[in-house]
Amino acid sequence: MNSRLALAVAGWLLAAALATGTGVAVLGLLGRPLTGPAERLMTAEEIRLALARNTPSNTPGGTPGAASPAAVPSGEAPAVPSGVRTPGAAPATGRRLVSTDAGSVIARCDGELVRLQSWTPAQGFEVDDVDPGPDDRARVKFESDEDRLEVEVRCSGGVPVPRITRHDD
Repeated sequence: MNSRLALAVAGWLLAAALATGTGVAVLGLLGRPLTGPAERLMTAEEIRLALARNTPSNTPGGTPGAASPAAVPSGEAPAVPSGVRTPGAAPATGRRLVSTDAGSVIARCDGELVRLQSWTPAQGFEVDDVDPGPDDRARVKFESDEDRLEVEVRCSGGVPVPRITRHDD
């Protein structure tokens, strides 16, 4: 009787080991590790390139680079407070990523109408109010216990132009 019990336990352990080994092998073939993140985080440069690659050109005449990405309507200067990490030049695709210490916004222009495609608050912030468009302007307000920041976007030449305003409480 003891030999049958020992044989049953040994068989069960062998089956469990085979099942575990098979599971690990299948996960390895799928390219995803058993532990750790399933996806690799993208860098800001990789995100910018992916946005530029996946968006058709909205510049006049359809020629990439025909419009000045940093164009600002006359008499208007975008307010850029400290802590803002907006790329120096938007790609000539009609789409732009605006990153601040309060959150990030992806804006897209269709002609002179702007639409916020996504907005994500930074850790410690939340979205207070959002007007995603499409309209001549779109905006989102990020708020924390100590700080409020508004990102307003307008289109100039088919390119999103952000204006960032920090509101003191």
